[in-house]
Amino acid sequence: MKYPHTVTLNDGVEIPVYGFGTYQIPPDGSTYRAVRQALELGIRHIDTAAAYFNEREVGQAVRDSGIPREEIFVTSKLWLQDYGYEPAKKGIQLSLDKLGLGYIDLYLIHQPYGDVPGAWKAMEEAKQAGKLRSIGVSNMTPKIWQAFVPQFDTLPSVNQVEFHPYFQQRELRKILDQAGVRLESWGPLAQGNPALLADPVVTRLAQHYGKDPGQIILRFELQEGVIVFPKSVHPQRMKSNMALFDFALTEEEMAAMEALDTGKGFHDPDAPGVAAFLLGAFDVHADDGKE
Repeated sequence: MKYPHTVTLNDGVEIPVYGFGTYQIPPDGSTYRAVRQALELGIRHIDTAAAYFNEREVGQAVRDSGIPREEIFVTSKLWLQDYGYEPAKKGIQLSLDKLGLGYIDLYLIHQPYGDVPGAWKAMEEAKQAGKLRSIGVSNMTPKIWQAFVPQFDTLPSVNQVEFHPYFQQRELRKILDQAGVRLESWGPLAQGNPALLADPVVTRLAQHYGKDPGQIILRFELQEGVIVFPKSVHPQRMKSNMALFDFALTEEEMAAMEALDTGKGFHDPDAPGVAAFLLGAFDVHADDGKE
């Protein structure tokens, strides 16, 4: 297809396995510059969200890039404030309007609390209408998956969750594999965890392959079948994060990386109070109507 290094989702949509995340890049021109730089370096998968407050700059950067729209895969996400059928219809349209791209390649339930089934129904309809090419979920643990997904008419195409060598989501991956659902990793470098980057297994492999620790970690994740999109606003780091396709870890090396799993992550979506905290964290409609 038109993207480099893709996999096919369960709905037939092709998605690049490597992308660029825009979480915590501010909408003060920084997002625009970072996305333009990523696109110039050859990245063709950009991940944003209503709750990142930078959809406008992502869309502008894509439009200004000169690259045909169909050659760039754009993901965005619906925030908690817009769950339920009617609110989700408005939230989806708002993301479309802010991005200004005609359609969104992948749209996700960002945090799985509240009227998720109502929001999912609106997303299914938007997909049928051609506004969204593919739809999925995020931050769904096995417990949350079993609570909501059986209520859906169609399966999600992806579940975007925390994933890195120290937290390999084994129980969740069994469920996703059985359903043909792809796992996407937010925080594929464990948010820059110094312990992981300095782990002897990682550094030994980095020395062996002439790579840096981040490249070893990302390569491991790709070979595990995970879709990754590390975030960096530094062109050199963006470039090095992409140098993943000229080497491969052996079975023994993959096993050594798999053995690093602690079964624990930074974020526990099942923890009490998470939904209330996230809902009160900010107002995604604070700047509605502003340019």
